[in-house]
Amino acid sequence: MKEPRYFVYMLANAPRNLYVGFTGVLRRRVWEHKAKALECFTNSWHDCRLVYFESFQDVHRAIAREKQIKRWRREKKIALIESVNRDWHDLSAEWFEEKPRAKAMSLDSGA
Repeated sequence: MKEPRYFVYMLANAPRNLYVGFTGVLRRRVWEHKAKALECFTNSWHDCRLVYFESFQDVHRAIAREKQIKRWRREKKIALIESVNRDWHDLSAEWFEEKPRAKAMSLDSGA
């Protein structure tokens, strides 16, 4: 089976405003939203969370799904998110954390 190459995703902020998007590289696109590297609606958001995503192998199916979700009423989008992410956790939270640095050991023997 091929690896998914296209993604439809939903972002939310703390007041639960929603953004629906499409991309070929989910990790990069989420970082671009969080870093405000795109001219986008989400640039005004203080907190930008990935709350939902779907993956596709076919670009046409992915684009059709994005358009479908964008046409939905807010209540239906919320139900979709909460069907897999009830508490609206940031699904990308660990993607961009710095790797923990090794702590230096004390040279003092303590004696």
